[in-house]
Amino acid sequence: MSALFSPLTLRGVTLRNRVVVSPMCEYSSSDGFANDWHLVHLGSRAVGGAGLVLTEAAAVTADGRISPQDLGIWKDEQVEMLARIARFANEQGAAFGLQLAHAGRKASTLRPWDGHGAVTGPDAWTPVAPTAEPFDPTYPTPRALDEAGIAAVIHAFAEAAERTRAAGGTVVEIHAAHGYLLHEFYSPLINTRTDRWGGSFENRTRLVREVARAVRNVWPERFPLFMRISATDWLPGGWDIEQSVELARLVKEDGVDLIDASSGGGTPVAPGTIPVGPLYQTPFAERIRRDAEIATGAVGMITEPADAEEIVAGGKADLVIIARELLRDPYWPLFAARALGAEVAWPPQYQRAIGDRATMRSPVTT
Repeated sequence: MSALFSPLTLRGVTLRNRVVVSPMCEYSSSDGFANDWHLVHLGSRAVGGAGLVLTEAAAVTADGRISPQDLGIWKDEQVEMLARIARFANEQGAAFGLQLAHAGRKASTLRPWDGHGAVTGPDAWTPVAPTAEPFDPTYPTPRALDEAGIAAVIHAFAEAAERTRAAGGTVVEIHAAHGYLLHEFYSPLINTRTDRWGGSFENRTRLVREVARAVRNVWPERFPLFMRISATDWLPGGWDIEQSVELARLVKEDGVDLIDASSGGGTPVAPGTIPVGPLYQTPFAERIRRDAEIATGAVGMITEPADAEEIVAGGKADLVIIARELLRDPYWPLFAARALGAEVAWPPQYQRAIGDRATMRSPVTT
């Protein structure tokens, strides 16, 4: 039996397999609202056989968006379309969840196909961050959060989790990676505060833990809570895998059920610093799973069914979280199952296509 296509139960939610649609920004929203693009984009991955469909980063506040076109979950009116998407994903057999995010000092920036750096004009806003240092000279200069601002962020994450439940989501992932706000606070390269939110490991991780506790407090006990972290900054003196293991141990106590182990994004790095290649981040998931004794998801250039199978079967991670390969092929899980000899159900509307693609028969007419 394929390990990749075996079910996984986390708290009261059972995923039909271990393939997860990774959060991938679509930069296609107006005022944070999901629309038909999101329905088709996410819905097609549910049709394609994924066990869990996660939305792109959904901003918990308007100023927490990366770009003006980001998805949002900061007001009740944004729930309706997300609920429609959740219903469709569930009808296809996939679980549905949101990634809750705050962009921090990477906010108010252009979407990729519009250029690089800060938004200008009436669509721009002032980001917030641990300090007033920008990500790089082309990014906007943020405002350092005070105590009231930090409390508001924590509250916004909790409210976003409540809206996720109202939308029919059964998984929440807290985005604490890639140089966004929560990562900015725990990375010693970024957070140079001298108050109770900076300095020591305990202080730098205070915000991400407060957010985890606030979300867990309102998120139903029967539903799992994920957290995406950057397992390393890839730079000397920065956040590293040892600190990631310790953070995983702590947030497990706070009610987090799975660590989605990514890396980088906190500060600019020279080309070649990060050894990008197939499965390059999987060792982080394996280490955290073993040493922190918490479920993990592996992400990063996972494209081959055999590799995905080995990650799960070899105990390196509990989930395989796939991004760009699912952009190239929304039906990757269905064809991966065939490659691995797993029996999975195709949507009845597509069953006429079942067969060996290498020896395709003549078209069937109806």
